[in-house]
Amino acid sequence: MRRASRGSEKWKFKDEYICDPKAPHYGFTSWDDFFIRRFKDGARPVAHPDDNNVIVNACESAPYAISHNVKSMDRFWIKEQPYSLKHMLNHDPLAMNFVGGTVYQAFLSATSYHRWYTPVSGAIVKTVIAPGTYFSESQVYDWPHLDPDAPDSSQGYIAAVATRALLFIEADNPKIGLMCIVFIGMADVSTCDIRVYEGQHVTKGEELGMFHFGGSTYCLVFRPEVKLEFDLHGQEKKTGITAENIQLNKRMATVS
Repeated sequence: MRRASRGSEKWKFKDEYICDPKAPHYGFTSWDDFFIRRFKDGARPVAHPDDNNVIVNACESAPYAISHNVKSMDRFWIKEQPYSLKHMLNHDPLAMNFVGGTVYQAFLSATSYHRWYTPVSGAIVKTVIAPGTYFSESQVYDWPHLDPDAPDSSQGYIAAVATRALLFIEADNPKIGLMCIVFIGMADVSTCDIRVYEGQHVTKGEELGMFHFGGSTYCLVFRPEVKLEFDLHGQEKKTGITAENIQLNKRMATVS
């Protein structure tokens, strides 16, 4: 699986994460214990915490795709992997709110930080765990090609078929209103661990839950009425599997 480049961050691991550098394995007792490690306070400050027009990155992740005018149903198994809202959102009745809207998707490598945070302030309307497949790939990248990048290149497709957590949030900002975050397990990941409850109010940058064990991907889904200006931090021409991580809680988009 592709790794996101960390550059000079490697040497300052102990300064960013809660760990014990003097203990064996920095104090982590298992792969999953390392996988769900926490940032130290202040390591990932929330961009514009008092501006509800600013939407922040929900995961430490690399931009994969942005799609507009998304359909209710589409043939998501073809090469372009268009987003099919009813499939993505597990045929939930709330899916119809997003027809014609926008989907932003980003990738988390196996070495990325795998806890999720809310990109907006608002109320948790509904949470769903949608069961799904393991190791599923788009047939475009499968036999007879046996492309080693097939799992990473199939992220649009697996948004509709892999195990995923759906969190519907009614944003405090009425210009955003109802939105959905879809946290998707890739390959052998099937544990999407939601740590919030329906009716709870969350503040931008507050933890929502986590993945366990391996690489993952996530989507932000917006209604068609929401007009957004995305900020990919200089990676507009690198979206896809060549992009690098944008830090958690960095500005991801602004409501225009």
